[in-house]
Amino acid sequence: MPRSVNSVASRARRKKILSRTRGNFLARRNVWTVAKNTYEKGLTYAYRDRRNKKRAFRALWIQRINAAARQYGMSYSQFMGKLAKQNVALNRKVLADLAMNNPQAFEAIVNSVK
Repeated sequence: MPRSVNSVASRARRKKILSRTRGNFLARRNVWTVAKNTYEKGLTYAYRDRRNKKRAFRALWIQRINAAARQYGMSYSQFMGKLAKQNVALNRKVLADLAMNNPQAFEAIVNSVK
């Protein structure tokens, strides 16, 4: 009895990977083994960088808060320490947004913790 091979499913699986590697350069787009490696490596990078993005944004927020706080004679650590002591429940994302887009509100927060 001949061996049964589900070539329809195999081809569909390969086409799915190859369609997801469109836009890559040369063999990375159309050679099965290279495209498969490219696709899997890309998923690894995507997983890693979803976490790295959070780090990068937190660092950006801290830099913005630090720059804004220094205009009012405080360092970042002093400002955050006083916020914590007075139980002001604003996170870094909100503080950075206020510092950039609403300096008057940020100044009011700084003056309230001084």
